[in-house]
This record gives sequence, structure tokens and C-alpha cells, in this order.
Amino acid sequence: MWIARLVLVVLLATPGAAWSGLPDPPLGTGEHADAWRPDPMHEYWDPATFHRPETGRMAGIFAGKECLECHAVITPGIVKDWQASRHATTGTPVLCPACHGEDHQKLIFPTPQTCGTCHPERLAQMEEEKKYGFPSHALAMERVVDAKHFADKPKAEVASCLQCHSVASKCDSCHTRHRFDPAEARRPEACLPCHSGPPHPDDESFFASVHGQKYLQEGKNWDWNRKLAPGNYPAPTCAYCHMRNGNHQVADKAVWKFGIREINPRTAENTIKRKRWQETCADCHPSGVAEGFFAALDAERKASWNLLYPVEALLKKLRSQGLLRPSARERPPYPMDLMARLLPRERIGFFEGQASAFYNVSAIERDYFELWYFNSLAAYKGMAHQAGGYAKSMHEKMEEAARAIEAQARALTEQGAKPLDLTPIWMEGEYTRFNREHN
Repeated sequence: MWIARLVLVVLLATPGAAWSGLPDPPLGTGEHADAWRPDPMHEYWDPATFHRPETGRMAGIFAGKECLECHAVITPGIVKDWQASRHATTGTPVLCPACHGEDHQKLIFPTPQTCGTCHPERLAQMEEEKKYGFPSHALAMERVVDAKHFADKPKAEVASCLQCHSVASKCDSCHTRHRFDPAEARRPEACLPCHSGPPHPDDESFFASVHGQKYLQEGKNWDWNRKLAPGNYPAPTCAYCHMRNGNHQVADKAVWKFGIREINPRTAENTIKRKRWQETCADCHPSGVAEGFFAALDAERKASWNLLYPVEALLKKLRSQGLLRPSARERPPYPMDLMARLLPRERIGFFEGQASAFYNVSAIERDYFELWYFNSLAAYKGMAHQAGGYAKSMHEKMEEAARAIEAQARALTEQGAKPLDLTPIWMEGEYTRFNREHN
């Protein structure tokens, strides 16, 4: 019986046959490339992988001036943006073929490597992020396409993921095409489309800080054409601190691993990163003040983990008693996750990988996830951005959520492991059928 189950699982998890006959490119990318197929929008999000030139419309080899003459009628907004850019106004103009090619049958969408032909230092800085691992801009696309739930869900549903994670595969996430104005990229608004919402509450935490308040009151009058150097801005913004002096390597100072994992703050790596932060803070503050910032941040993290670990232990106790309902055996595993089929187990906390299972969980697990990943993260972001009041409000939310989870745990314990057939609710339904048929 066990062997038969194993054979069935392997057959269910084996990819390949369903893709036969599909047009090029038939597969996605990442660890689960053979389990999903890209939508047309993917050529904009990951042009190096998915862009295919249109060969049925215009043919010929065209010089830049010919491109401008035609597109001034077809896409006048693009031409006007280019005309206002440094590509058009500084020295020898950088014309369309430099970025897109001159053969209309082989036009390309520019990638960071395309931009790197003229901006090699910036490309090298961004590529250097990879040595620091996650989180980083350079690995953002890899991060999302390697996730099981990305391949599991319909592509239209994960479109918002790629909208931000495509920062790894194209420069116009920060520099709007075709103007590519550094003054635009230096403003906080360039970062906020992605760095906002529960998983990345940088917007709320920054604007709740003294720095953010000063920007809101005065930022419209600042000269954003100035470089990100000491003395050029009355208060720091996202780019000033995280891209100091214009450095496109933004992962070299990241401490506490996004705030969701407890780590030793005194390792050699973190000591170096803290020194880099203190050097940045010293642009405006005495060195002792920067040390105080980190002392407050460390205290905030300690308080968060002291609150989180008892709740995590509570959920693990419920799991050991079989009181998490629906259990991992009663809900559908990721289609390509062989271990989840063979050894279903509820994953609780960072080290068990709950971050990759935040929607396919029971109610109490989801509440714990939001406590740990959303509220705790927001408290960390608040203190890291010097918004102590915001961090305090997030701790209050954490305490409230912890009490609610404890009440749920008591109710589950009183109910006991009564036999309930939850399979029809979790294994069938309109969404599940759609997902099964379309993915």
C-alpha cells in the first residue's frame, strides 16, 4: 500500500507531458520551470528570458533619427520623455538603436546588462548584491519564481509578485522609461510602489518618522538633481540611506534579515554592516547617536522575540496534540512538493519554512503568521526607520494578536481532536477546480 502511494505521488508530481505542443517558450523559469508557463506580460517583467521580437509588422534597418521621426507620431509620449532625458541632451545623443537595436525584426527590450554597456559600474554594484543572498534586488526574480506557491497559483494571481520582483531583470522599475531621470529615482515615491503593504511596510514606517515628516513638509522644494552625497539633502530618504553616494548595491547594510529571523547581531558580518550604517548616520548625526539607534533596534527585536516564541511554542504544542484543524493531511499540498505529499506536516516559524506556506494553512496558523511576519516586521521597520511611536503601536498589535491566538488555542483544546471530515471543504471548490484545470 505504501509503495503504491509512493508511485502515485511520483506520477502526480512528474512534469512534462502537459506542455507538449505549446508555442515557444513553453516553460517558465526557476526551480519549478516545468510546472508553469509564462503569460505574455512576462516578456516585460523578464525580457532577457521571455521577450520575442515581433516579426510580422515592420521590417528594415533604421537609424535613430528615422526611429524618432516615426515614433513621434506613433508613440509621442515616449519620444517626449526621451527628448527630456540626459540621453538626448548630454553630449552625443544616445538614440533608440543603442538600447533596442536597429533591425526592426530583432528589436530587444533593454535589460540591466543592456544598460551596463554604458553604466558598467552601476551594473557591477547591483550584481554584487548576490553575494549577500536574500533579500536583495539582484535576486528578487529568482526568489519569486523559485517559490512553490508561485508555480502552484494561476499566473494572473501572482502578477503582483512579478510587478515588484522584476526589479532584478529591468532598470525601469526605478528609472521610468524613457526619461531615466535620476531625480525621479531619488524620491521616495520611486521605492514605494514595491516597498509598501504588510510584507514591506517601509512607507508607513518612513513617513511616521521625523525624516519622513520633514520630507512630506519640505520635499517638494528640494533639488532632486543633486547627488546622494552628504550635505545635499536636508533629511535622508530611502535612496540617500540605502544607496549612499549613488551606490546601486543596497544589500550591504541589511541587518536582522528583514526582521523576520532572529540572528546574532554580533557576528563579524553584522558588525561590519552596523559600522556601515553608523557611517551613513554620521552624515547628519554624531557617532554616539547612531550607536543609540542600534541599541534601540536591538531592544525592540529582543522584545518581539520574547513575545513571539511563546506563541510559536503554543502552536507546536497544538500540533503535537493533533489539534491544528484542518491539519496538513486535510488540506491540499503544493502539487510539486513531494515531501508534503509523503510526510504532511504543519510548518511553524521561520526555520520550518512557514513563510512559503502562508495561505494554505488553518486559521490559527494564519493568525500566527500575520503576528510574526506582518506585525513583528512592521515593528522592526518602525524602529529601523526611527519611528518609535509606530513601532510601539505594532507591539500593541502583536500583544493583542497573541491574546487572540491564546483564546483560539483554548477553544481548540476544549474541542479536542474530534473526528471532522474537512476534506471536501479544502480539496474541492471553484477555485481549486480552476487551479487544477489551468495550472
